Parts: sequence; structure tokens; C-alpha cells
Amino acid sequence: MNSTDISQETKSETLLDEGDHDRFSHYARKADIVESAVTGKPIVALCGKVWVPDRNPDRFPLCPKCKEIYAQKKAKENR
Repeated sequence: MNSTDISQETKSETLLDEGDHDRFSHYARKADIVESAVTGKPIVALCGKVWVPDRNPDRFPLCPKCKEIYAQKKAKENR
């Protein structure tokens, strides 16, 4: 291996700080999202975050906790 060949393997675990929920897009019930868009009423995500959706969720990574909860629910439904 010469000096320009570099192999690096990293393993990361997502640890959430208090403000990290604002850096993710979250899963919530579609009906709640629509109602919030009309009324401005806060909604609750699967992970427990309470917020008023006001930005494009496609610009942010998916909340790891929401993703995990959603996967668990889907696995139970498919049994």
C-alpha cells in the first residue's frame, strides 16, 4: 500500500443533545400535519418532539428515534 491509499472505517452512534431535534425531520400523523398547517397548532412526532412544522423536511436528515419507532411499528404490523 502506498501513501496515497487510505482506508478508513468509522462507526458512529447518534447521540442526541437537547437541541438536536431541531436538526431533523420527524415522523408524525399526516392528519396532524395538515391540521397544523391550517391552524398553526403544534403536533407531536413519534419521538415525542412537539413543534409546529414550518420548514421543508426534505432538507434535513430523518430523526433516528422516529425512524426506529416507525420501523418497530411496521415490523409489528407485518407479523
